[in-house]
Amino acid sequence: MLWINTVGTTIVAMWLSGFLWSWEIIPFLLWATLPFNLLIYGINDIFDQETDADNDRKGGFGGAKITPSEVRMISWAVVILNVPFLVYFAVTIPVVAFIWVLAYTFLFWQYSGKPLRFKGRPIWDSLSNADYAFPLAFVPLALGVEPSWAAVVGLMTWSVAKHVYDAIQDIGEDSAAGITTTAVRFGVRGSLVWSGSWWIVSTAAFALVNIPVAVVSAAISGWLLFANWRTPTSAQAKRLYKYSVAFPYIAGAVAGVQLVAGMLLGLYP
Repeated sequence: MLWINTVGTTIVAMWLSGFLWSWEIIPFLLWATLPFNLLIYGINDIFDQETDADNDRKGGFGGAKITPSEVRMISWAVVILNVPFLVYFAVTIPVVAFIWVLAYTFLFWQYSGKPLRFKGRPIWDSLSNADYAFPLAFVPLALGVEPSWAAVVGLMTWSVAKHVYDAIQDIGEDSAAGITTTAVRFGVRGSLVWSGSWWIVSTAAFALVNIPVAVVSAAISGWLLFANWRTPTSAQAKRLYKYSVAFPYIAGAVAGVQLVAGMLLGLYP
């Protein structure tokens, strides 16, 4: 599971709030590990059994394959592990923060689940992935701090772009299964234009927060787009996927180095 997408964003949200560490972050961090990732990927595995069965990328590094007999267990695990956290947040954090938490949960649930199933709706499947950035809003609000809205917009648009970029590799499998994603609708090069446009917006927003992160984001996204544009096939997208997965780790490392430098320079109490 790509826990960095939830845990990493939660930690960065705390840092952007001006806290090197806050004990109030612990419930959010615990939720961002197995519970919320099971909600994201467990529900996805339940509703994508047909396409995953024929997808060579699944069953290993690229994701899990499940059997019908596992559906009930996964469904109950999602409920049992997530509901207690939602109840806790409902009674402990400000209302506006909890609204963001509910939106975060609802959009990830409905990305794969019914009745909305954004995954099968072109454009909506991409836009709904903006929810990866929601911790940058609800964590500061829960800590009593105004969010860095430029960072929120930057990560929202970055996530919208990356979703479609990563979906290029699955155009064949999704199309064969009758799932019309944004990538299926636009094709390889159309999807690259879509992703590139959103990555430009995200780079501009990141530049308002942190120039090094913006530069690294622009460099990596630009290289990924160029490499796939030169060979505009889903097979090339599959070959590049490991670099796309590394993208947030590299950007996070750039932010982390600056944090350590700030600690050494006494910028944090």
